[in-house]
Amino acid sequence: MAAVTYKRAGVDIDKADAFVKRIKPLIKKTLRPEVLGKIGGFSGLFLPRLKAIKNPVLVSSTDGVGTKLLLAEMLDKYDTVGIDLVAMCVDDVVVVGAEPLFFLDYIACGKLNEKRLYELMKGITKGCLEAGCALIGGETAELPGLYEKEKFDLAGFCVGVVSREKMIDGRLCRKGDKVIGLASSGLHSNGFSLVRKVFELKELKGKSGLELLRPTRIYAKTVLKIQDKVRIRAMAHITGGGFIENIPRVLPEGLGVKIQKGSWAVPPIFQEIQERSRINEREMFRTFNMGVGMVLILGPQNAHRALQMLEKTGPKAWMIGEVIEGTRGIILQE
Repeated sequence: MAAVTYKRAGVDIDKADAFVKRIKPLIKKTLRPEVLGKIGGFSGLFLPRLKAIKNPVLVSSTDGVGTKLLLAEMLDKYDTVGIDLVAMCVDDVVVVGAEPLFFLDYIACGKLNEKRLYELMKGITKGCLEAGCALIGGETAELPGLYEKEKFDLAGFCVGVVSREKMIDGRLCRKGDKVIGLASSGLHSNGFSLVRKVFELKELKGKSGLELLRPTRIYAKTVLKIQDKVRIRAMAHITGGGFIENIPRVLPEGLGVKIQKGSWAVPPIFQEIQERSRINEREMFRTFNMGVGMVLILGPQNAHRALQMLEKTGPKAWMIGEVIEGTRGIILQE
């Protein structure tokens, strides 16, 4: 009887080692001067340059991309969800004014599919380059028995830094502050469990699927440039929970936000989803980003300055509302 090796049990260590060697050139593109050590060590090493930062605060975030992975599987297209993974983490870090420093990924799969995983890593490294952070480590776990052969999942981890004096936490928000919405690139990485219920399989495998698979916009560099010029009082990353859940998270007690509907053009894909699902408008704003992926709250004068900057550098942005007195929450106004 032949020996029952680890490989015969479903885990191919040699294949995993070869994969790590193949992705090293991708990872090297993301490295910053602060990165120490070699790729493939037991841990990632990063020597932060903190002398210029008064009272540095480390900021961390972890996230995944949810059931958008199922759409990637349907289309056999995996390079964009790697960008999504980075975006979901770095855009959470930047809302407090932090610069993303480094990123790590975790990929779990039933069987190591090198072609698919390489596409994922291409997306992850592209996302890191867009965010300006280094990919300093990760884990690819082959878990037969826990995952079916072609199934996989992703998780990402990001660490950033900000001076305590420059942290953005909403405490400075005042009645009359203006709300700027930065355009999303589409659905980003939320609401896909509902989407898969309202689109037919043949639609998801066609043009509609490619539209829905468009990667999440990364706002980190844009927001940090604005922050260098004007004082941002609060920011909200519009992810799961949409406008309704995310904006109140950054407001102090006694303040809410009035959103002026019609102040930006909601992309047709959201209108189509609402028509197909027949859910009410408030539920749409609670589930999807509705074309706005990041919200900035600034004093009136600084808001106009920020809009002028965004007109030159992008992404597209609009004045979509203002801060009001009252219960911490969102009012959608005609």
